Amino acid sequence: MASALTSSLSKFNPFGGKGKQDDDEKGEALDLDSSLQTLSKKHVTKDQLKVSKALRSFLAHESVLSEQDAGVDSDKPTDAIRELLDQPHIRVPTSVIDRKHPLAEYFISSSHNTYLTAHQLYGEADPVAYRIALSTGSRCVEIDAWDNDDDKEEPKVTHGFTLASNVAFRRVCEVMRDVVDKEAAEGVGESGYGAAPIMLSLENHCSAHGQQRLAQIMKEVWGDRLLSQRVRDQGSGEEQGSGDQVTLAAMGSKIAVIVEYFFPDQEIESDSEDDEQEGEAEARAREKYKKQKKDAPQEGIIPELAELGVYAQSVKPRDQSWLQGELQGGPHDHLINVSESGLGSLMEKMASNISKHNAKHLMRVYPKGTRISSQNLHPVPFWGVGAQICALNWQTFDAAMQLNAALFAGTDGYVLKPEALRSGGSGKLGGGKKKQLRLRVAGATDVPIPEDREAKDIKPYVTCTLHHPSDLENEPPKKKTAAYKQHKLGVMHRGLNPPNKNPVYDETLEWDFEDNELTFLRILIKSDDSFAKNPIFAVASVRLMYVVEGWTFIRMLDLKGKETHCTLLVKFDLEDAM
Repeated sequence: MASALTSSLSKFNPFGGKGKQDDDEKGEALDLDSSLQTLSKKHVTKDQLKVSKALRSFLAHESVLSEQDAGVDSDKPTDAIRELLDQPHIRVPTSVIDRKHPLAEYFISSSHNTYLTAHQLYGEADPVAYRIALSTGSRCVEIDAWDNDDDKEEPKVTHGFTLASNVAFRRVCEVMRDVVDKEAAEGVGESGYGAAPIMLSLENHCSAHGQQRLAQIMKEVWGDRLLSQRVRDQGSGEEQGSGDQVTLAAMGSKIAVIVEYFFPDQEIESDSEDDEQEGEAEARAREKYKKQKKDAPQEGIIPELAELGVYAQSVKPRDQSWLQGELQGGPHDHLINVSESGLGSLMEKMASNISKHNAKHLMRVYPKGTRISSQNLHPVPFWGVGAQICALNWQTFDAAMQLNAALFAGTDGYVLKPEALRSGGSGKLGGGKKKQLRLRVAGATDVPIPEDREAKDIKPYVTCTLHHPSDLENEPPKKKTAAYKQHKLGVMHRGLNPPNKNPVYDETLEWDFEDNELTFLRILIKSDDSFAKNPIFAVASVRLMYVVEGWTFIRMLDLKGKETHCTLLVKFDLEDAM
């Protein structure tokens, strides 16, 4: 991803400096065994959840439930409490998952370096990572394909010129095939649709023979699951020759390949950069990568592989013609493949041009090359200019992945963009109208306590950040409650004195912001530790457009993205700001 802005904008730092990650943004590394176990089990049910006596009394005091329905004098949850626990805290509009629009008008839940399970330079490649990503919501996955010196007929998938391990390209295709077949067997889902299509971002590093094998293996393994020719439905815009992009519905449940396109005499580059400081070991590996890459033969894309990029040819632009209307000399169904810093350097002045382009054509934004420990780009500003594919490292459930989960919650991995970012739209989100969010935080039940901590020693508090597309410097406004500590000597706390794992706050946090459909709230439960960094115990994120106003229980997740038994009782109020 390209350099930063000019000296007049020297303070503009697109989404983080020197590769460091704020502690509040971190998640925990992917655990393949636990992830597979999670996929095979049902979610935590309402009958497995509890509501503390303090919060049941609170619900009765606020007249949300009667004392009897709240079970104030009971140790067991009542039917009314179970019903309240079972009510989702978000409601996704049906319009958001309507598939009748052109492909470019959707955000797509996307994975970067899908094959890796950890560190970008030293991580393990495992085909199971594809099953996990696809089964947990990703609809765009990435394959880095390389020639296999041990077997020229079987290309491999790896992070090239690094110490990462590799896996057979064929094996990855087989895992993807099995996911497609499983989804087909499940039939139509609650949305009323079959499984959404899977897009494959194919980064090719193979020779001509290796590319031929890639095409042959995809056809052999996927068969008719592969979208290998243009859709020709009667009456479609494509059939009429209007040049309109294919609709999401017309793509069905196929696998659609994104193939690279190179302009004549264009230098072939990888999706990586070296624009920030690295550790000594990483720097040595990176230098080795550069030298080997420079000495490697440059290969274009052979026709047999290129023709599989039916609706998306990935382009690294050689000029800014795409910002002025149409990409000069490129394919019609082009996809602008750009780094986070490359796009970030344009957004200050060219945001409207970018979003208008993205109303009709695809864009993929990938992490800068120095995010070698699987840190993620911050997707919200890029969604704000209509970038459909924000490629995220799914190896850790960090802040970016939490926000991604919030955007795609309750959907099939495709979300219709706001009208302003679609064809015919203004290209600019919001109209200057101000909104106010008031979040009343009642308290939590069963805050998860790490094995090396004791409940009596924690002081849990709730801290929230409001993420907005206009926040180019990633400085979301933060609000937090006071830390809770159970009083000793029997001193009453708000009428009750619950243990630390069941804190009560009854505090209201407020934000004023420009009204925008891509505004998110990220919620953390942390402990106010006196002599250490405050640890995160549980997380949740919501798209404000989806929230159900009024009192609701939010089911909190751990830093691996798994459900916990912790619930947070809150009340959302959104109204026009005065």
